[in-house]
Amino acid sequence: MNFGNLLLIALKALNNNKFRGFLTMLGIIIGVGSVITMLAIGQGSKKSIQAEISEMGSNMIMIMPGQDMRGGVRQSADDMQTLKLKDYESIQEKATMISAVSPVVSSSGQAIYGANNAPTSVYGVAEDYLDIRMYNVEDGEMFSEQDIKTAAKVCLIGHTVIDNLFPDGENPIGKTIRFGSIPFRVIGVIESKGYNSMGMDQDDFILAPYTTVMKRILAVTYLQQLQCSAIAEGYTSQAIDEITAILRENHKLKDGDDDDFNIRSQEELSSMMTSTSDMMSTLLAAVAGISLLVGGIGIMNIMYVSVTERTKEIGLRMSIGAKGRDILSQFLIESILLSVTGGLIGVIVGIGASYLVKVLLSYPISIQPWTILLSFLVCTITGIFFGYYPAKKAANLDPIEAIRYE
Repeated sequence: MNFGNLLLIALKALNNNKFRGFLTMLGIIIGVGSVITMLAIGQGSKKSIQAEISEMGSNMIMIMPGQDMRGGVRQSADDMQTLKLKDYESIQEKATMISAVSPVVSSSGQAIYGANNAPTSVYGVAEDYLDIRMYNVEDGEMFSEQDIKTAAKVCLIGHTVIDNLFPDGENPIGKTIRFGSIPFRVIGVIESKGYNSMGMDQDDFILAPYTTVMKRILAVTYLQQLQCSAIAEGYTSQAIDEITAILRENHKLKDGDDDDFNIRSQEELSSMMTSTSDMMSTLLAAVAGISLLVGGIGIMNIMYVSVTERTKEIGLRMSIGAKGRDILSQFLIESILLSVTGGLIGVIVGIGASYLVKVLLSYPISIQPWTILLSFLVCTITGIFFGYYPAKKAANLDPIEAIRYE
């Protein structure tokens, strides 16, 4: 019996039980749809994270004080005072693989203007900070080297601070706001970046000269962090080695001594975030894939029922010349048709659900062609795997016993 005839017989058999066939496909539809949606969310998150890291500066390097043991107790990095202005100056003068470097000191508190106030953070930085973090001045200007030398009480503010302190749309340039009890004259506004994928507001901050924050707010002589940009992303590792050598020399560390600082790069952060995102995507896909397993079991169950119901029909076909492989092929085709049709509908459902997630929840999605092909391939294999045993059972029936079956 040729394939065309077997396909027609299989289609006729499925057409006779349309509703049962649909219910059988439902598990496959839900499984494929879930896998595509979960992978679209996972891939969307991954691309969003990579884009945000790129916006922050893919060649950015962060230097932080190291942790230390004192009296058997591990100290927090915030309590360490190993980074000094001398380190900043040395990197600025000696590092050849660095295009920009800035100290970073910060404090959280209340920003006040007139009757309006809001919690925010002030960051003490140098002029290079905008280039390192890829921020742009939308209005006004960046503070100068002279402002840094004199610890001037000037600042630039983000859009969230503007919305909180100047709700009436008043131009903040030239106005004096207070951070705690310290007055700052606003000389610039930073271009908005909005929220990142982790829900952090990238516009809720005040930038001021690092000397001002160190002397007038924190009253410290050490730095909380140094941020640098390598001359190019491909030179990040060399830049880190160069910075490490400079800091070890400054801190008089001998061979064998542990570093009293930590260096992290965006490349390292990107790799870690991508790895986490991939793991979450795999986990989500695995959970959604359980539906495919359930759908496959449903196909096996229905095919068993179909074999039992059509035992006499199988016996008649075999008695007039149909071979065991013809019966096997017929039931396998039915099983594959169920799973492939369910897979096609599942793909449409999955794509639709992905876009609903994007529209209704404003969540980033990315539907990759390989996820659709993978889901379709899996559901086809599911149809063959779970349909084979019932089909084999049908092919092995004794024609005489099958005809007598009631």
